Amino acid sequence: MIRITQLKLPITHTEQELIAKAAKLLRLPEDRILSWRIVKQSVDARKKPQIQYIYTVDVEVFGERQAVKRAKSSQVTIAEEKEYHFPGTKGKSERKSDSGQGQKTGRTPEERAKPQSERKPCGYPPVIVGSGPAGLFCGYMLAKAGYCPVILEQGEDVDSRRRKVEQFWLGGELDVRSNVQFGEGGAGTFSDGKLNTMVKDPMGRSQEVLRILAEHGADPSVLYVNKPHIGTDVLGNVVKNMRNHIIEMGGKVVFGAKVTELLIENGAVAGVRVACSAETAEVGLTGVDYTSDDRTDYKVDAGTNCRMDAGMGDRADDKADSGRQVQYVLKTGQVVLAIGHSARDTFSMLLEKGVPMQPKSFAVGLRIQHPQKMINESQYGFSESPILGPADYKLTHQTAGGRGIYSFCMCPGGYVVNASSEKGYLAVNGMSNHDRAGQNANSALIVTVTPTDFREDMIAAKEDFPPAKGDFAPEKKDFPPAGKNSPLAGVEFQRRLEKLAFTYGGGKIPVQLYGDFCANRSSGDWGEVGPEFKGTTKFANLRETLPAFISESIVEGVEAFEQKIRGFSRYDSILAGVESRTSSPVRIMRDEGFESEIKGLFPCGEGAGYAGGITSAAMDGMKVAEEIAQRYRPLI
Repeated sequence: MIRITQLKLPITHTEQELIAKAAKLLRLPEDRILSWRIVKQSVDARKKPQIQYIYTVDVEVFGERQAVKRAKSSQVTIAEEKEYHFPGTKGKSERKSDSGQGQKTGRTPEERAKPQSERKPCGYPPVIVGSGPAGLFCGYMLAKAGYCPVILEQGEDVDSRRRKVEQFWLGGELDVRSNVQFGEGGAGTFSDGKLNTMVKDPMGRSQEVLRILAEHGADPSVLYVNKPHIGTDVLGNVVKNMRNHIIEMGGKVVFGAKVTELLIENGAVAGVRVACSAETAEVGLTGVDYTSDDRTDYKVDAGTNCRMDAGMGDRADDKADSGRQVQYVLKTGQVVLAIGHSARDTFSMLLEKGVPMQPKSFAVGLRIQHPQKMINESQYGFSESPILGPADYKLTHQTAGGRGIYSFCMCPGGYVVNASSEKGYLAVNGMSNHDRAGQNANSALIVTVTPTDFREDMIAAKEDFPPAKGDFAPEKKDFPPAGKNSPLAGVEFQRRLEKLAFTYGGGKIPVQLYGDFCANRSSGDWGEVGPEFKGTTKFANLRETLPAFISESIVEGVEAFEQKIRGFSRYDSILAGVESRTSSPVRIMRDEGFESEIKGLFPCGEGAGYAGGITSAAMDGMKVAEEIAQRYRPLI
């Protein structure tokens, strides 16, 4: 194929006009183009309102090399495909450096793989903990290659999960094991479904992720648009289709199965202890080598999501907030930890088991809503466009104090949602459907925090966190001291913010107009910006939920962003808190082979600290699957 870049056309162009422009650049009649496809489409809005599309297209003609010479243009070259190949599959190899996290061999997965005769036997199916993008794609690749993986997910399937989340948003009870954070598809299921990534990708994994998503129900445009997104309404069906395909290929996906312990023998993984109902085990684990544990009767406290032995205190008999589960042991020599960034109880379990981990920087802040038409006017030069759809933005600012504040997870035509996963704690996120038809644009305004900010004295210091009011009196049990150097110090920091947000919102999403936030007072009514939320709300003073340095950075950032988007600092912009789950607060250490110090343990994806979104997490899951395939023979 011939690749043509920088083809510019008005957004109202026709397909024939695109072909005509490509033919003109090639100096050929239009009928000489045998086939063509769009490789990339982006928007050039620098000369508003005369907005253009910029294309990269591949075209097929007879005599390609002669056609390239005849064109005499730097825009015209021979296309070089970056075709992805999983270890053991047939295909052309690429000898380009793999710049992915941990991998530094400069060889393709296929080239690194030993012949099957030299690989170790798997013994038992690999176990994948979590069904978010990392776990789902790792399981998909392993199932396709014959490894019969078992994906364990503590939450529910996507349809049951959707119903549970909708009930919660309407004022129902929070299910701590199946919510916006946990369940089939992971946290990304209730998001905008953005698929862009900044990860360097010489092996073609990113395009393979998009291809697989399109194959399972995503709009085919995700393969070429510059900022692809799926939308939460479509994404749920995509992950369900992928799950069914995994099962068809010999894998298993088990819902309502929570991993409570990692079993280690002689410094290597020996299996996992799983809590699930007897019915789940009988149906979901059919054909898997598992045994009932001696500790067969215990409860999971719905408030803390922690294990309690039956008979230990009054709360063990409280059926209102507990559910009886049976424990089973699954034998395996390979465990992929794709647990997501909110698996706090699992982080604690891993720390107790001696799995090496460390705190890492992340960011926290608030969500802000503006009218989508206002954003369109700023970005496009007009308030509506049925062709372009709702506009997005990406904003950054360095404060006078040296901290970075930036927009994150921007959702055009979306909603701010209650994304809580623990009772008594509240976090928010942004979500859009595929059509992005909501009236408002929203994004997180977040400030970078580092392990230095997690110091135990800072978590408790009155000058950094406002004094609690009303019925809330933090106790030691709310913020168990792990020490300033603990890998879980960032988790404590998050939980402190979420506890305050829950308290000042009375269990509802605390909200405030931006003007009142600047004046340090609670709001009493909405302005002209109509609220777009999934979950109930309550007016509060959000400054009382944040450390002073974060509040001050947000004000400085919003005023700076006004210079880029007119109206960004309008008085009635709606703030909501707290945005605390931007990324994992810990990193589970791994070597260049993606393996922990505990042999056979493969930390993976966003929860392990190696990804930052749907696509990068999926790519990381693929890398781990490749590594397992390079070491072990398939089961079938």
